[in-house]
Amino acid sequence: MAERRYRSASGAPLALRCRQHSASCRELAVRCPRLQLRSLSAVTSAVWLAAYGLFVLCENSVVLSAAIFLMLIGLIIYLHCVKIDQESLLVIGSLGIQLTSSYASGKESTTFIEMSQVKDVVINEAIHMQKVIYYLCILLRDPQDPQGVSEVVPLFQVSVTE
Repeated sequence: MAERRYRSASGAPLALRCRQHSASCRELAVRCPRLQLRSLSAVTSAVWLAAYGLFVLCENSVVLSAAIFLMLIGLIIYLHCVKIDQESLLVIGSLGIQLTSSYASGKESTTFIEMSQVKDVVINEAIHMQKVIYYLCILLRDPQDPQGVSEVVPLFQVSVTE
């Protein structure tokens, strides 16, 4: 198992782990840094200070309750649906490709793509905020047109967005 350290497009540190399970089975995993308590505390404090300022102006305690409730709901949604801790790609030569995303809340999302559906694996490029970002994609075969592409599946999205 080899682990290498890189930087994402935004400069966040990433760790790439490569593991060879057998001759036809290889796993690649990208791990991003965990949620920082400092940034979480700063956002929470800013929201609560703004809510307290509104409370002072309105003199209505519903404002404070709503701010606390919305902050907690927003944090739960962020941890469960947005913040990805690790993405892995398991390639089994003749069988297919398994994509797994592990979220900060512990939720895992897994997708399996049969090798017969894979047309090609390419490095795609996108322009974002005056930068050219390169990322790995799987092109899926169109069942109606064997020469066509039905879908483009981006891999390791955390390395592009972080």
